Amino acid sequence: MIVDEISKFIINLDYDGIPETAIEKAKICFLDFLGVTNRGFLENSVQIALKSIEEIFSFNITLNNSNNTDNIGNIIYSDNSTNIDNSININNINNNNNTNSINNKKSSIIGDGYSNISISGFINGISAHTLELDDGHRFAQIHPGSVVFPTAIAISEANNIDGKKFLEAVVCGYEVAIVLGMLANPQHRNQGFHTSGTVGTFAAGAVVAKLLDLDLEKTINTLGLCGTQSSGLLESDHKGTMGKHLHIGNAVYSGILSGFLAKNGFTGAESIIDGEEGFLRTMSLEMFKNIDSNSSSDIQDCLNHYLGEHVDESLDEHLDEYLDKYLYKYLDENLGKFHINDVYLKKYPFCRHLHSSIDTTLNIKGKFDFKVKDIKKITIETYKIASEHDNFNPESKEEIKQSLPYAVAISCFDKVDISDLNCLNFAKDHNLNDIIKIINIKESEEFNKLTPNYRPSKIIIETNNNVYEDYTMLPKGESENPFTKEDILKKFKSLNPNFDLNKLKSIDNIESLNIADFMKLINF
Repeated sequence: MIVDEISKFIINLDYDGIPETAIEKAKICFLDFLGVTNRGFLENSVQIALKSIEEIFSFNITLNNSNNTDNIGNIIYSDNSTNIDNSININNINNNNNTNSINNKKSSIIGDGYSNISISGFINGISAHTLELDDGHRFAQIHPGSVVFPTAIAISEANNIDGKKFLEAVVCGYEVAIVLGMLANPQHRNQGFHTSGTVGTFAAGAVVAKLLDLDLEKTINTLGLCGTQSSGLLESDHKGTMGKHLHIGNAVYSGILSGFLAKNGFTGAESIIDGEEGFLRTMSLEMFKNIDSNSSSDIQDCLNHYLGEHVDESLDEHLDEYLDKYLYKYLDENLGKFHINDVYLKKYPFCRHLHSSIDTTLNIKGKFDFKVKDIKKITIETYKIASEHDNFNPESKEEIKQSLPYAVAISCFDKVDISDLNCLNFAKDHNLNDIIKIINIKESEEFNKLTPNYRPSKIIIETNNNVYEDYTMLPKGESENPFTKEDILKKFKSLNPNFDLNKLKSIDNIESLNIADFMKLINF
């Protein structure tokens, strides 16, 4: 049911029906994505991914062009396929001059070069997420842009699609990502899943289906295949590993693969989200589990809350009916509301849950005059998820980005700009033990009650002479307190100091450009 309704939304969404505010926000998000991704390309995780792909695909693959179904799947690995008749060489796409070959459908790797659709999308996804500077949505708990844009660029550039259709698919992808993310969370995240990897796969598939103009059946199959590939565990994130970056690249890759498989007749389950063994029941909502594992009263209370009506006593006989009713109500109230307008943008290269604490610390530093050497104690009071980012001994840049005590400690130093990537090197090159050991993190029940509407943090800094405190309810960059276009251009320039910002003016009128021409124009 959910897949069918979302598929209809994907097919029916039209540029002319998208509010101007959503189009303009999509352009701002695109600008932000390009700056973050171009700089992200230089990071270690991206270079390792490139090297690994080169090793995997460094040989020729020759498929026998045979009508004999008994030989289907017969793959010959050859160092030289030119002596084999009736074959398709799927290697060395950069030097293939056959204009009719699918191998010529190439797409840019932002930062350097190009490759085929799936590889460029995969690499750009990793590049977009590696800096911890990509956009996000606090209710859906997802980073939609790092999945949506790599997918949209890969398909659009390879298929000569114009900017109008590109933006249409981008808004579509954001909407699918956010609506499904809000449906699945907070339970999905609390069960250990990284929404950007899991739900992100559906978003990527939605973009592919839209750009390839797939019909309803093939769009349903695309999402069905996305669901069975959706993956990403928070253990990778919170241990500060590159696995977090892989989640995004994999979501893009899987979404692209699903779309092309469906385009050519491969089938996927329409019930992949709300079925008995589907996404929600296995990876998200506790109330979707077998009734034997939960008390009826708990499920009734939940459904009463969501449906706004009393649930029948014979719940065991009508559970599916009530759940379907809830899902219809949810989609009716949320799908097509253009949630891209609620997306936040980031200033600091740290996990978003740490930004309120960073903002608060900087506010205190701005208001009061004291030195780091004068600090005797720092207390951080914040909500549960933020307080759990309590690594006091990070060993890598990836771990530092997930460390609340390090984020606050770095913010205390006058000579460090925490919005600059070099702040991570400062943390690695300097012994911060003296300040780290006086930091105390407290989970606040009061703040827990305010989430997810707010992401509050209170900082108390005690010095030799005084006690300073302040709090932040929402970090800068949320839709309630947004960055301007000028702020994002400044961020872009900070990340890419040698880039000519005048090239980015074409984003304002991207509807009239072919995406392949646009990518050549900005010429990363």
